Amino acid sequence: MARESTLKNMVITLASITLVSSALLGGVYALTKSPIDMAKVAKINAAISKVVAEFDNNPSSEKFAKEMGGKSYTVYPARMGDELVGYAIESFTTGGFGGRIVLMVGFNSDGTINNTAVLSHAETPGLGDKMVEGKSDFSVQFQGKNPEDFKLLVKKDGGDVDAITASTITSRAFCEAVEAAWEVYKLCNEENIKKEVQDE
Repeated sequence: MARESTLKNMVITLASITLVSSALLGGVYALTKSPIDMAKVAKINAAISKVVAEFDNNPSSEKFAKEMGGKSYTVYPARMGDELVGYAIESFTTGGFGGRIVLMVGFNSDGTINNTAVLSHAETPGLGDKMVEGKSDFSVQFQGKNPEDFKLLVKKDGGDVDAITASTITSRAFCEAVEAAWEVYKLCNEENIKKEVQDE
């Protein structure tokens, strides 16, 4: 004879299903968290290697946060022996056509841009995603430039940057993220100069 369906039975059944589902979800999270974290670190390390000059330290282990304008940026110092060769700065903007764009911008110790790498974006394939190295020459124009005398604005806005054709919004956002990284670099450089003066 079938058991009579009661509110109590339904609540117990639903609670049991919820408990088992939560346990399974927690288990999957625990199993996948470490590989996902390792993949993120590997992606960051690959970007650092791509954007700064040759180094022999582990910038990821020396990273620090720098606050600017109410936002936090991650800075990875690159060294060769005891000498600082540059910084890789994780910068971002929400001004892209598809929203948030995250870049890694590498600066040499003299303030010139060594290279840039796109970490994440949601820009339109075939248009805005041409900011990614290898899809066009857009990012190449930043290499070797010093923002002291290279205006990080698209030419349409009075700057020195050739915008991606039909993707001015993406180009402006890219410039904005590089400009933010430049401002962070200057803060780090000022602190280094003060430290050197104090150590003398």
